[in-house]
Amino acid sequence: MIVTRRNLLGSAALGAGLITSPTVLRTQAPKVLRISHQFPGGTLEQGDARDRICRRFGQELEKRTGGSLTVQVYPGSSLVKTLAQFSAVRKGAVDMSLVPLSYAGGELPEANIALMPALVTNYDQAAQWRTAPVGERLAKTLNDKGVMIVTWVWQSGAVASRVHPILVPSDVKGVKIRGGGREMDLVFQASGAIVSTMPSSEMYIGMQTGALEAAVSASTSLISFRLDELTKNLTAGRGRSFWFILEPLIISKATFEALTPEQQRAVQEIGQELEAFSFAAAKRDDEEITKIYAARGAKIHDLTADHIQTWRVAARDTAWKDFAGKNASCAELLRLAEQVQ
Repeated sequence: MIVTRRNLLGSAALGAGLITSPTVLRTQAPKVLRISHQFPGGTLEQGDARDRICRRFGQELEKRTGGSLTVQVYPGSSLVKTLAQFSAVRKGAVDMSLVPLSYAGGELPEANIALMPALVTNYDQAAQWRTAPVGERLAKTLNDKGVMIVTWVWQSGAVASRVHPILVPSDVKGVKIRGGGREMDLVFQASGAIVSTMPSSEMYIGMQTGALEAAVSASTSLISFRLDELTKNLTAGRGRSFWFILEPLIISKATFEALTPEQQRAVQEIGQELEAFSFAAAKRDDEEITKIYAARGAKIHDLTADHIQTWRVAARDTAWKDFAGKNASCAELLRLAEQVQ
């Protein structure tokens, strides 16, 4: 065979084609989805329930996609800073996150409905959101901004206090307190509290240094961040609470649309299936926190229906009014949310 310049160029082109073939690349290297969250890391069976949701999602996704998709979980804000996670997902810089949605309120006002005081007050009510008009509208609003909800994760809130118990709005007067969201802070401020804004991962140091005297957060967070070491009175969130937060597992729309139809279906199906686990885990933590804090000597208090109604009255004139006044979309979300009982 006579080797010519054409032969050489043809061989080189064929070789390059083999090297860069998408089919070969997919076979050799599965796509890795990165999930960022702010909570302590653990395992599939132990640790913060929100970290376990991410790991369970990853395990099942790899199984159902035959290894074409894998997941790497980055806990403790080790990949992206706490308050930057939603924006990173929206821009496609990070594939997924499990994030308190209210943290995105600064760039998306509608997100503040995810922590609206006394709007959602029990898990049965929260469970209706995904298929209710309010949930569909919220999901569309997020989708339009480049974010898709994979799993609706709701958490009931408890109040850890170094001072007296916090049961009704008047109890926060003069207290340095962390509410966890803008709308909650409005209620506290109107009730005479000294409000401090910080992510849940900073609550311990706030309580330890005296910058905080009380903090409201999900029961799971109050366990994971060890506030039992500093608490005298705990207002439990079991059964009912004036503080319910939506902390969904979300995916970048750009990431999702780059997946095959089969992979997209797996993401959606697994996400929905994990909701049962997330609700069960949250309820377990609502009970577990009372045992952990009582063992440390804290006094445990439960909220009554009358307590909740007092918070609702206070919220209507402050947080709810402020939220509805942001724009027509916020007003419509609130109207739809009030229909879910």
